[in-house]
Amino acid sequence: MKKELRLFFTALSFYSRLPGPVNLHQNNAHNLPDSIRYLPVVGWIIGFVTAGVFIGATYLFGEAIAILLVMVASVLLTGAFHEDGFADVCDGFGGGWAKEKILNIMKDSRLGTYGVVGLILLMGLKFAALLQLFTETFIDANMITVIGLFIVAHALSRFAAITIVFNHSYARIEESKASGAVEKGKPVNLILAGIFTLIPLIALTVYLAQPALLLIIVPVLLFSLYLGAYFKKWIGGYTGDCLGAVQQLTEVIVYLSYILIWKFT
Repeated sequence: MKKELRLFFTALSFYSRLPGPVNLHQNNAHNLPDSIRYLPVVGWIIGFVTAGVFIGATYLFGEAIAILLVMVASVLLTGAFHEDGFADVCDGFGGGWAKEKILNIMKDSRLGTYGVVGLILLMGLKFAALLQLFTETFIDANMITVIGLFIVAHALSRFAAITIVFNHSYARIEESKASGAVEKGKPVNLILAGIFTLIPLIALTVYLAQPALLLIIVPVLLFSLYLGAYFKKWIGGYTGDCLGAVQQLTEVIVYLSYILIWKFT
């Protein structure tokens, strides 16, 4: 149990800005490969907190402002970890035409035009999708539904990033400042991560009595497979920035899928 707690707090401290017991997550670099199993659980926490922000802010200000505050909360909770990766991917693949050039651009801490435009479009699409979701698709959704929708989105999008780790090789392991975070570790990590992802999805499906909700897995995994193949084609694998991009893009895919599922069922 102590080992699993250490792995959990390693994931929590690396993939978010949330604090944990110092004696359980200090000197934790060697735990990073196996801590990936708890990445969807970190998504549970991020989803729960952002759902709470949405519920409270909606009551006070209305849906539009609430969604903006949700996006702010998500950035604060993760330190813009995934958004930074997405922006770097936009810059790298937008401005580079060879593996080394792409990798060098992504390694550059400066933000370029592709990254800025990419972030604006991504955040705009996320805002629009959530606004439509809660003003047209799920009008007057109760607290449990809202919490479930956010938890599923954050857990499933993080699992999509994990599948990249297990399906592809890291593009520059010798240069990574956090190489342990992108090692796949043991196969049991993928299995446990999948279980932690399915728990909230199945619970929400049963609660809403909407079996079609399980179909949300299909576009998320298909899109992650496409992204994995795209990264492999251009840089021979993936980097940590690529994983951040997968998380951000598939989170939006989840919100869009919610809308489509309820529109056509």
